Formats: sequence, C-alpha cells, structure tokens
Amino acid sequence: MSGSPLIGARAAHPLYGELRQITPHAAVLLADNPSPMTLDGTNTWLLKAPDATSYVVVDPGPLDHAHLERIAAVGPVAEILLTHGHPDHSDGARAFSELVKAPVRALDPTFTYGSEGLTDGEVVTSAGLELRVLGTPGHTSDSLCFVIDGEAVLTGDTVLGRGTTIVAHPDGKLGDYFQSLKVLAELPENTAVLPGHGPELQDAGEAARRYLAHRTQRLEQVRGAVEALGGSPTPRQVVEIVYADVDRVLWPAAEWSVRAQLDYLRTGY
Repeated sequence: MSGSPLIGARAAHPLYGELRQITPHAAVLLADNPSPMTLDGTNTWLLKAPDATSYVVVDPGPLDHAHLERIAAVGPVAEILLTHGHPDHSDGARAFSELVKAPVRALDPTFTYGSEGLTDGEVVTSAGLELRVLGTPGHTSDSLCFVIDGEAVLTGDTVLGRGTTIVAHPDGKLGDYFQSLKVLAELPENTAVLPGHGPELQDAGEAARRYLAHRTQRLEQVRGAVEALGGSPTPRQVVEIVYADVDRVLWPAAEWSVRAQLDYLRTGY
C-alpha cells in the first residue's frame, strides 16, 4: 500500500500512471486508490493483439477522471468489461464509456451500458483476441474471470496478487467460492494471474489451490471458535479469535468472510 510514516504525508506509488506491459496481450494501469481493501489500488487492464488497433479495457476503476483520461490516451477502446460491480472496479465505467464511446459489459445488468451483458462460457472476440468468460461467483455473486487461452486469466477480486480476498456475504457465498477456485485450479500450468489488485502471479492453478487450502484452514478455525464460544457467537467474537494476529483495520472486512463461513457451517453452502 502507498503511504508515509509521517502524519499528514503521503508517498506516491512509483507505478501510478505508468502503463506496464505484463504479457504479450495485456498491459496494466494502476489507479491511485490505495486502501486496506484495494492494496496499492485497482488494476485497470488493457488488452489487445499486437496488430490490433483498439483495446479491450477491463475494470476502469473508480471515478477518477485523471485515471480515466490516462486509459483513454493509450488508444481507441472497443469494449469495456467488468469483473464485478464493486465501486473500486466499476464506478468509473459509465464516465469512461462516454469518454471513449465504447460499451460496458458485465454479468450484472445494473452495470451494463450500451451493449448486452456477459454470460458464463461466452467468448468475447475483440481487439484481435478471444476472451473466454468464466463465471466465478464467491467474492460476489456477479464475479467473472476472463481467460486469454495459453497466456493468462484476469481474476478481478477472486484471486489477488497478494494476500487473500473476502467473501462479501450475503451476496458472496463460500460454497460458490470453493467451486470457483476449483475451476481456476484446473487451468493449464503457467497460466498467469492478472488480478484486480496487487502484482501478477505466475500460475493460476497454484494460486487457486493455495487459496483453497487457506479457506479450508480458516473454515476449520471458525468451526473451532464456534465450539469454544458456545455454539452461537457473533461474527465479531469469531473474528477476535480467528483473526487475532491480523491488523485490526482489516477486522471489518474479515467479518464479511466470517459471516459467509458461519452461513456455510449452518447450511453447507
């Protein structure tokens, strides 16, 4: 995260505003919206084949006009795709759509603008690429990933570049999240992760399996805390035990995941 040890001061992240080419078909611009939830900020991905004349933009990010103008300056935009509707990914989408005259496509029709929505299994053909849409609910019910076959998967908040994500209960469901991670775990070896926050990762399958192991361990810790607390604890009481070694600034976010875990223990989903 960006920041400074001096009260009232803030150090600029060295990569804000800098277009970085990560794979042959994917470049990234980092939005200047750091927080405990967004890490260094939101990654806006710009995708195209080398000989294409326009881009697909994934997750324009917050309503930050300077950031949106930097994206627009890279080149013409054919389509705008959203991994999910959380504000740090989608708030700038409508304004960016109007700026570059390109439609916004998402799973949730609330965030679709000027075109059809997206569906699981669909192949988006644009900017010289074929992007395979994976429905990956769990973080949210509308979470999607986009696969550039043989190269990378854009994971939004389903898999982050560092740390782990939350299951945003009640919209997000832990049962869904387990299934989505299993789908990602089956991607070919060395499929890179291009996440919504944090650095890129080398292997999506390895990252998903690590997430599965972590979630399973946390679930068992929550189960143990419930038993220790007498069977009907509040999410906050569980957080204070299971996340005792985690910075308290993250406890409100941890409560979302704990609510999802408690629901899973009650219902099996």
